[in-house]
Amino acid sequence: MKIANLNDLFLHTLQDIYYAEKQILKALPKMIKAADSETLSKAFTAHLTESKEHVVRLENVFRIAGAKAKGETCPAIDGILKEADELMTEIKDPDTRDAAMIAAAQAVEHYEITRYGTLVSWATLLGMTDASKILSQTLKEEHSADAKLTKLAEAKLNKEAAA
Repeated sequence: MKIANLNDLFLHTLQDIYYAEKQILKALPKMIKAADSETLSKAFTAHLTESKEHVVRLENVFRIAGAKAKGETCPAIDGILKEADELMTEIKDPDTRDAAMIAAAQAVEHYEITRYGTLVSWATLLGMTDASKILSQTLKEEHSADAKLTKLAEAKLNKEAAA
């Protein structure tokens, strides 16, 4: 994609996060299965449901922007998810694996937060008020998911891994 202006950059970044969300949908079932902690498994399951809604919202934003919903390969999310998969496979201790999966999930959340935050700002600048509202809703959910993972890690799972 040739990027000549902010609208082009907005669409490119939208394609990037669309691809990322689709990859996350593929990775989460593996993480749900690999989680030893029932609480962690439930958190991943809840985020899987949210991520499906995020894809639907992104498709709405593409419509608002007058573009076809399609993904653009994102090496960053591919790398984060590859590392998560390697950790799930290599770490045999279930408590340590859970701690690693939380860290990997938070890396994903932080990536999503940066992308959605940028998209909200650009949508606003480009006069796409409806798109900005939709993207803001997802951004809030990504912040919430990150906070829930932090709470779970600090309250219980990291301590179990350290024991």
